[in-house]
Amino acid sequence: MIPIRIAAVVDVTEAEGPGARFAVWVQGCSIRCPGCCNPHMFDHAGGQAIEPATLLARLDGVRDRVEGMTFLGGEPFEQAAALVPLARGVRERGLSVVAFTGHRLEELQGDRPAGSRELLAWVDLLVDGPYDATLPEAGRRWAGSANQRFHFLTGRYSPGVETIVPGGPERTVELRLTPDGRLERSGWPEG
Repeated sequence: MIPIRIAAVVDVTEAEGPGARFAVWVQGCSIRCPGCCNPHMFDHAGGQAIEPATLLARLDGVRDRVEGMTFLGGEPFEQAAALVPLARGVRERGLSVVAFTGHRLEELQGDRPAGSRELLAWVDLLVDGPYDATLPEAGRRWAGSANQRFHFLTGRYSPGVETIVPGGPERTVELRLTPDGRLERSGWPEG
């Protein structure tokens, strides 16, 4: 199997898609949206190489606490071939896969970047489109800008799951203190 270049992993988060999720931030992005909240993930040589089987074993340790895995970045579809075995393993465990991408669905369906079409076959919910700092999102959870689209590729999730409900949570931001004393944040990038 091809190892995945990983920038970060959070075993259980409620800030990166529907329900509690195992979140994987991939390393490397050639899109480089202006205002991106993760510019430290642009460099394809950064992060660390991890085998899909290692991530699946780690997922198994929290499987009873999550409903699925989320791929973020960086740009997940630039490592589509490496992510396919991981996404397949997640779905074989009865869990869901959510992916965020700066590419458009139409590009991915055309297999650009290479391997995208195969990865899409294992994705339940896709949030697509480049981040645009001039178009802040106000009505949907998890999207960074209003130009981004939600694609419900299976029956696992339905339109509306992303909608901010009056009186409900608008954004989720989580802070974690790492064993080495660093403060990490996930969720809504502003604030």
